[in-house]
Amino acid sequence: MKHEIYIVGMGPGREEDMTQEALTVLDSCDVIVGYTVYLNLLGERFLGKTFLSTPMRQEVERCRMCYEEAKKGKRVALICSGDAGIYGMASLMYEMSAEYPSCELTVVPGITAASSGAAVLGAPLNHDFCVISLSDLLTPWEQIKARLRAAVLGDFAIALYNPSSRKRADYLQRACDILLDAGAKGTRACGYVENIGRDGETAHTCTLQELREIQVNMFTTVFIGNSQSVIMGDKLVTKRGYQIGAGARARAKERG
Repeated sequence: MKHEIYIVGMGPGREEDMTQEALTVLDSCDVIVGYTVYLNLLGERFLGKTFLSTPMRQEVERCRMCYEEAKKGKRVALICSGDAGIYGMASLMYEMSAEYPSCELTVVPGITAASSGAAVLGAPLNHDFCVISLSDLLTPWEQIKARLRAAVLGDFAIALYNPSSRKRADYLQRACDILLDAGAKGTRACGYVENIGRDGETAHTCTLQELREIQVNMFTTVFIGNSQSVIMGDKLVTKRGYQIGAGARARAKERG
């Protein structure tokens, strides 16, 4: 008999931002495991479940907790913000799965911050884009630096995750300097969204040079356009390259 564990992406955290599959799975589980902040976002719908948590930087212990609960015959869900397979816990769960051959894993996708934040800003990722985390906890800074440079050389729009923390207060500024040094213009259209889908959600547009001077927090997702991105009113838009004609462009400019 296989013991079932579901690795669930919960999006920004609000029930209305979760997929129906995620809600159905969480409804069916006996135990929900997750970081305390994420468990607190679930709301009253799941108060009858057993909640188990570990602090930050105890991800291995949290995953092991899932396996041990499943071995007891419990139906278990591990929740992650956004999508569990994008900077989430899905890969770690699979890495550990050889130790627990009686357990079967199912990943349930969720809305990642690149998608939900882009929707708030307009259409910043509407052409080829990449997602880069500025956290060097698990990735060497030199590798992050190389990826930032490559993104400029490829003219990708960029979504930056984990742009800042108490110990990394200047990392966004450092990233902007790398992009500028790699050839991105200081006038490049950018934006950022704080607290996506949560209380206090705010969105801002700016240039790359202005972004360099802005202090953000760990609940912020930053968007850097490609060379064709523009700011239209309070929205950040990366063009696909459609030819809409002079009249349509003029009307769009008036609306913007």
